[in-house]
Amino acid sequence: MRGGLFASQFTPEAHVLKLRCHGITHRLAIAVQLTQHCPLCRLHMRRDNGLDVSIARPLTSILTKMTMKSAPTCSSTTNLFQFCLMRRGVMSVRLRSMWFLGAVLFALTITAAEIEIVGPMKAGLAEAKLAAVDQFMERQVTDKKIAGGSVLISHQGKIGFFHTYGQRDLEGKKPMEQDTIVRLYSMTKAITTAAALNLVDAGKIGLDDPVSKYIPSFANLKVATPEGLRAPARAMTVRDLMLHTSGLSYGDGPDALKEAFARLKPLESANLEEMAEKLSQIPLAFDPGTSWRYSVSIDILGRVIEVASGQNLDVFLRKTIFEPLQMSDASFNVPPEKLARFAANYSRSADGLKLIDAPANSRYGKPVTFFSGGGGLVGTANDYLRFLTMIQNAGELDGKRILRPGTVKLMITNQLPEKAFPIRFGDQMRHGTGFGLGFSVRTENTKWDPAGHLGEYGWGGAASTHYWCSPADKLIVITLEQTMPYQWDTEFGVKQLIYDSIVAPK
Repeated sequence: MRGGLFASQFTPEAHVLKLRCHGITHRLAIAVQLTQHCPLCRLHMRRDNGLDVSIARPLTSILTKMTMKSAPTCSSTTNLFQFCLMRRGVMSVRLRSMWFLGAVLFALTITAAEIEIVGPMKAGLAEAKLAAVDQFMERQVTDKKIAGGSVLISHQGKIGFFHTYGQRDLEGKKPMEQDTIVRLYSMTKAITTAAALNLVDAGKIGLDDPVSKYIPSFANLKVATPEGLRAPARAMTVRDLMLHTSGLSYGDGPDALKEAFARLKPLESANLEEMAEKLSQIPLAFDPGTSWRYSVSIDILGRVIEVASGQNLDVFLRKTIFEPLQMSDASFNVPPEKLARFAANYSRSADGLKLIDAPANSRYGKPVTFFSGGGGLVGTANDYLRFLTMIQNAGELDGKRILRPGTVKLMITNQLPEKAFPIRFGDQMRHGTGFGLGFSVRTENTKWDPAGHLGEYGWGGAASTHYWCSPADKLIVITLEQTMPYQWDTEFGVKQLIYDSIVAPK
């Protein structure tokens, strides 16, 4: 069974009232009435106001005891408070609960502007055509290709579709919800790159600075060749890290590289400083700037951020990206109070789905010291939408500027030299796909991902999470699931359907 904006017991008129609580006019008067029914209300109670559902539910119960049969139409929390005082027979409940309500009302007086949630047609999407997206996702669940998933579509700055499917935890029989927290894996990379570019804008990092300026041991790097090890033709730069043209790898490449990577185990380091020192002893796969190879480059970029900012990467991301953009569930671990929303992770084979990481026992539920800028974050669909909307808005969201417009352009347009094409993963060659500073970029129409549009940028994560953005269409799509190894099913299955649903907004 799926869940979503238009998949509940509410009438269309009630949905209009429900959605109003997610906009700038989010008010307690509406939210408390709906929080026990609406996943989005629970999400926004948590994210905007720091309230967990464990608080929201007792609050709803208290107001129910006050004989409030329906949500008042007052436009402020002050009016709601006066409304409650005027109800007959509530004095004893009010006195017992005053301390609780006072704290909640105070917390709710400061709310954030939200990305507007509307019906598909108001977002310029044909609802009838989007039914095919539901059918595809439900079939994936029925066929046990995924445990659960979600699809979020933002068009022209408005959320017009946000549906969930299946279970986030099969063993616990917990449904996939709009505020489910997932392992983002390599969706972390664009966020880390944006954080580094924030320091570029501030003049604290230069794109063409040698990496050795921040990590001195990188001055001693060697390149593995058939003839043996030699010095690189030029120094590795910060730009090389962002483009994956650094010569670093994930352990694949010449034999000398493979041997050293297996022996030193850089991905098992205690922190980024230790990882950088290990990687400085591992030969490069090629001279920086001469080819493209997916790699630990963004983890090293995370270490550059630490050195340039004087802060651990988790702190810098929180202060520079997460807090300004109100990405309240984005983190390198899942705190105890949020574990109930954390999805299980599954492997997929011909035999079906097998649990490989249960939320209760997951390493993500424990404190970490290794802050992987290349793949360590968790978060929700809404967290990532806020990040991508900032990019779509040329570096700004809700009055908070994270990046300069010109810097964002470097992220979403191809920066690879011709000699680095095509990018590849093993034997898989992605013709027509280049790379900006943080995102892959569609440079021409080819048989690889034929539904993609020119100028489309995006990426994904190891647990088969996907996102893509089309500037020409003003479109952002995020699909989340937790299926390993990485599968293209969802992106390739729904992309053309979503593009076909675009119509003029009404």
